[in-house]
Amino acid sequence: MPVTPFHFGLGAALKAAAPRHVSFLSFAAVNVFIDVESVYNLMHARFPVHAFFHTYLGAPLMAGFTVLLFLLARWCARRFYLPNFYHWQQLTLLQVSIGALLGALSHVVFDSIMHADIRPLYPYSDENVLYEIIPLMYLHLLCVFFGVLGLIGVYVRKADED
Repeated sequence: MPVTPFHFGLGAALKAAAPRHVSFLSFAAVNVFIDVESVYNLMHARFPVHAFFHTYLGAPLMAGFTVLLFLLARWCARRFYLPNFYHWQQLTLLQVSIGALLGALSHVVFDSIMHADIRPLYPYSDENVLYEIIPLMYLHLLCVFFGVLGLIGVYVRKADED
């Protein structure tokens, strides 16, 4: 994706579909963490830009890192005051883990469709069979569609609660 937030649309749709099982915060966080690799590589003129954490081996490791950060933040929140934005302190380990894993794996899928330098099956293969499997405009529209669907779903669920 040209901009990391494009990935968030699917996270919003998954959160709307399964609000008790998926953490949108961990979904979004892992997407940002994965793209830190690309920013670093761009800043240092390293190729490929989309490297290890953009693989099916590296992305789950980044999901694990995200979960560990959540556990550390929750541990700190028990000892010190930390703001509870979006009720993150009430999230379960399972919600965070599912959100992070879905976010990490979907990141690789979406970026594999868009970027020629990704080798999603590395170190087992240098092939990227998803590259341009659909036109980029459709990929972008799909991400926006997921985002709109997610926002509608969250709004409907919120209205049902009130």
